[in-house]
Amino acid sequence: MSKYLLIMRGTDESNAAMMADIDEMMARTRQFIEEMIKAGVLLEAEGLDDPGQGVVVDFGGEAPVVTDGPYGETKELFGGFFLLDVASKQEAVEWATRVPAAPGSKIEVRRVAGSDEVPQDNGTFVKEGARRETSGQI
Repeated sequence: MSKYLLIMRGTDESNAAMMADIDEMMARTRQFIEEMIKAGVLLEAEGLDDPGQGVVVDFGGEAPVVTDGPYGETKELFGGFFLLDVASKQEAVEWATRVPAAPGSKIEVRRVAGSDEVPQDNGTFVKEGARRETSGQI
């Protein structure tokens, strides 16, 4: 099994369309989440707050620069995610095609790298792995 992140990306237009019928969208999303739970593939699902409440930390210069949202030049915003544990990329894609999304939205499917793919000789990663094992996160 592999973990895949289904990243929900929307535009101002698709977000407005979703908000126009939010009760229907929420009902469809709850049903979709129940289907993933019954299938045993859902690990986590979260939606994000209004992007106007966030900040961007830009490391493009000598020192990090923090800028408050909203982000006028952003064409797509990350609105939330589903974290799945599935057998293959194809299965993750199949679930992504079923996400209740407004027209104009996109779902990005990304595999989560396993701990065996991260350099283990770095002490920070070893400590973090031990912390997660102790806390029951892995």
